[in-house]
Amino acid sequence: MAIDPDLVRALHIVAEDRRGASADAARAHHLFQTSTVSALMDARYDGDMTVGEVLAHGDLGLGTLCGLDGELIVVDGVAWVGRVDGTLAPVDPAMTTPFAVVTPFSPGPPTALPALAHDALLARLDALAPAPVSAVRLEGRFDRLRLRSVPRQRPPYPPLDEVVQRQVEWDVTDVEAVVVGFRFPGEAAGLEVPGWHLHAMARDASTGGHVLVADIADGAAWLDTTLEPLLQELDGPNTLIIFTGDHGNARTGKGSLYEGGVQVPMLMHWTAHAGCD
Repeated sequence: MAIDPDLVRALHIVAEDRRGASADAARAHHLFQTSTVSALMDARYDGDMTVGEVLAHGDLGLGTLCGLDGELIVVDGVAWVGRVDGTLAPVDPAMTTPFAVVTPFSPGPPTALPALAHDALLARLDALAPAPVSAVRLEGRFDRLRLRSVPRQRPPYPPLDEVVQRQVEWDVTDVEAVVVGFRFPGEAAGLEVPGWHLHAMARDASTGGHVLVADIADGAAWLDTTLEPLLQELDGPNTLIIFTGDHGNARTGKGSLYEGGVQVPMLMHWTAHAGCD
């Protein structure tokens, strides 16, 4: 995946192998992510890290399980999975995930929310969170939650666009629920889901899933808008990390006979092929 300059400005990304990720302690206002949305689009559904390893980096988050086996929801440091039959169940920490993003949630004071339809709710969250990357937790009574999940996939895995054609959607009305998620800028497409990406679970743990519609009746929002680096566990023999720049000379521009005008910096890392040395 090419690195967009706007993305570099919006996010401070640190790529780690699995050993580094395991040794890196959770830090307030930091995100931790394993794999990317682009990898899911390419049907890479096998889990790499365990849910327990991911939870060591945060207590609020979302994702999926190995084989796309449901929608992962992390609330108060506990992982739940919402499946296509509409049920919600706790997740064994030994289960693996092909994609998850979590943070040690450190929000500001709560903001009361009146009755808001889905689009108005997202607009209110945008107004409350001017930072390009934000984490959110909503609690309250919802007139309607439209949720979705996808069935577990088996190898050979089909592309994600085929999988979502078989997604299951359902409505939950007049429900006390918790909604958690993140907002990423448009430049993060491929790395993450741009815009608000939300998962929800009923307070009584009766159901949960990916949020398509959330019409809130009354409740509150907590936002962490000071998120900084995005730590990614990208270990794997099929992952080639390339970082390069436009040109290295800032004094006279491209074409200068200074070394930086005719050469560009580039770093490469490929697990089991080319190390960091």
